[in-house]
Amino acid sequence: MQEKGTISIHTENIFPIIKKFLYSDHEIFLRELVSNAVDATQKLKRLSSLGQVKGDIGDVRVEVAFDETKKTITISDNGIGMTADEIKKYINQIAFSGAEEFMEKFKEAKDANEIIGRFGLGFYSAFMVADRVDIESLSYQEGAEPAHWTCDGSTEFELSEGSLTERGTEITLHINKDNEEFLSKYKLQEILDKYCRFLPVPVIFGIKTEEEPDGEDEEGKPKFKSVEVPNIVNDTNPIWTKSPNDLKEEDYLDFYKQLYPFSEDPLFWIHLNVDYPFNLTGVLYFPKVKNDFDFQRNKIKLFSRQVFITDEVKDIVPEFLMLLHGVIDSPDIPLNVSRSFLQADSNVKKINSYITKKVADKLAELFKNDRPAYEEKWPDIGLFVKYGMVSEDKFYDKAKEFVLLTNTEKKNFTLEEYKEKVAPAQTDKDGRLVYIYTNDPQKQDAFIQSANKKGYDVLVMNSPIDNHFISSLEQKLEKTSLKRVDSDVADKLIKKDENPAHILTEEQSAQVKTIFDKAINKPAYKVELESLNPDELPVTVTMDEFMRRMKEMAAMGGGMGFYGNMPDNYKVIVNANHKLVSKILEQENEETQAQLAKQAFDLALLSQGLLTGAELTEFVNRSVNLI
Repeated sequence: MQEKGTISIHTENIFPIIKKFLYSDHEIFLRELVSNAVDATQKLKRLSSLGQVKGDIGDVRVEVAFDETKKTITISDNGIGMTADEIKKYINQIAFSGAEEFMEKFKEAKDANEIIGRFGLGFYSAFMVADRVDIESLSYQEGAEPAHWTCDGSTEFELSEGSLTERGTEITLHINKDNEEFLSKYKLQEILDKYCRFLPVPVIFGIKTEEEPDGEDEEGKPKFKSVEVPNIVNDTNPIWTKSPNDLKEEDYLDFYKQLYPFSEDPLFWIHLNVDYPFNLTGVLYFPKVKNDFDFQRNKIKLFSRQVFITDEVKDIVPEFLMLLHGVIDSPDIPLNVSRSFLQADSNVKKINSYITKKVADKLAELFKNDRPAYEEKWPDIGLFVKYGMVSEDKFYDKAKEFVLLTNTEKKNFTLEEYKEKVAPAQTDKDGRLVYIYTNDPQKQDAFIQSANKKGYDVLVMNSPIDNHFISSLEQKLEKTSLKRVDSDVADKLIKKDENPAHILTEEQSAQVKTIFDKAINKPAYKVELESLNPDELPVTVTMDEFMRRMKEMAAMGGGMGFYGNMPDNYKVIVNANHKLVSKILEQENEETQAQLAKQAFDLALLSQGLLTGAELTEFVNRSVNLI
């Protein structure tokens, strides 16, 4: 048998396209060829189960080998094999997919979806790294003759009688000069570990040495000897392919350690298993992240029938869950021909929604079944929950039952619980509920204490997502607003009908304002006099709640760039009823009045961490001189 011909393709430029554009990374060739080999073994097992293969098929396997001297890499299997006619059909006719035809023919079979390979373009990825590719194949069919196919990367091929004596296929790549880096045990092992680690058929790459028992020594202690065994690179039955009922906690933790050997144990996990209206399996882990908003992305691995595809899953997994770790496996996720990128598809949206629902259900279950344990995990999972509530309305509707608000006393409340707690004291004269919060309890301690004196509770909102979460709550909660504790003096945070009497005359008020304006002498600080409780601080420096929030969101890239470019402006609130103000008015020397006013202003800045550098040094020196 000898035949020469031309590969049936639509353009002679297919090889440059494959080599330069179709696959973004040359190492993909090994994934494609090993996947095709696994496909061949899966086909054989399926046909055998249907009684279409005579005799025992034995243990199926895939082997990868290389020869650095000959500059070759060989991928072999003992699967279904091919006849010469099938080689012409599946290899030469590039646009035809053997796997698709097989799945259509045996679509009634229970697990036809196990067929993962795509002979055709997947096979031709070999020419990214090889000058020549040889195929030796012997079909499982009774009386089949071995066939040999060779091609040098042009559109011409040669098909002749082969040399295989056992069923299967052997593909040999003659590596070109530019890709000799792949002729390395460590490089090939690295690629196999990345893409083939969980394939459903054993993949053998060379041999390895193991220790096995070898009797006992003279003292009765066990002895061991070194033996060489096949180096099987993959776990053919990873936990996401098993039923959750068959798994224990240690199984999930052991698998997590396999994936992320240097990570702390996860908080909990979710086992995904659905077969309608799409196929999806996997395990998603909640890691310990605290308030770290620097997303460690690419921690979720996407597989298609146990073949690793990518760790870029932003369209499948909701944005707010990109901090999760784990594995997703679905044959229904549409990929482009190189399997490198997701394509827009309704199944992707369905899977995204399904994952969102599963996460919400799991969190609700944890909260309901063991609230103390849930509260213990809250510092780690709060970021997920709040981000989800901000970004997905459907998630908000579920999460409002288990999101927690934490106050400065480190007590946790659901939204409904907190509303009941603060409504009596923190409802303003218009019937609007006001939640007060701090984003820096230490820096804003003076304001917190003033608020506490009035019977107000203060929430801690210091995660990176809280600016957006606060805005979301104001939109969702009825007649509720949130104010940072340092956005105004305590008496003005919540507008009530009662106001302390103003003890200064209009003339005295004007005089005090003039004294402070001159002492401060900064356009960014606007002085205002307020009738406050005499026990409150003499001077308080605040920034308008709206303006500060807009500037903070602009700093986070929240689309508020206009506000981010505006200069900071502060309000200097002078407590007209404080004894220090009266003392200032009693002074006959204008310089002394200015010193007292400046000292009070600097003390206010110091208490809020706003006094730094040369101004802080000047304040210290001035304070020493006043002693």
